[in-house]
Amino acid sequence: MLDPAVILNAAAIQRALTRIAHEIAERNENSAEVVLVGIPAGGDVLARRLGKILSDIWKTPVPVGSLDVSMHRDDLDRRAAPTVHPTLMPFDVSGKTVVLVDDVLFSGRTARAAMDALNDFGRPRKIQLAALVDRGHRELPIKADFVGKNVPTALHEKVTVRIGDKDEVLLEGK
Repeated sequence: MLDPAVILNAAAIQRALTRIAHEIAERNENSAEVVLVGIPAGGDVLARRLGKILSDIWKTPVPVGSLDVSMHRDDLDRRAAPTVHPTLMPFDVSGKTVVLVDDVLFSGRTARAAMDALNDFGRPRKIQLAALVDRGHRELPIKADFVGKNVPTALHEKVTVRIGDKDEVLLEGK
């Protein structure tokens, strides 16, 4: 196995998030209607970071939540016990533009599960999808509205997003 290649370092991740935030602001003129909802485990951290950037752009706080999708996945019968993350939705999504935030967009199945899970919390006016990395290989007709970086990959490769002590996105061959 080859050493993983760094495809985004900390500075590139910050630039991508700043660009995504500006694109969200351009597409959604009324900041009071926008909420961010991160998909754990990586999307929730990215949603909080995007929320801070958007709050600076709009000069008003942007509500940020976290939505566990594990029980809404279509592959529950193929997995051992799912890893359940806490859901934190401190706002009503009804009538809002919800920007779902994920770290890596791959097959589209997690995004579909997130849309299903979101219905448990109300009926958004609109749902948009933001992903730090889009690696292709969609199995469902889902496309991100906002993408930090498109990274064409082979099916056997893996994209890993590390956010924390050292922010980086890695491409690993198997």
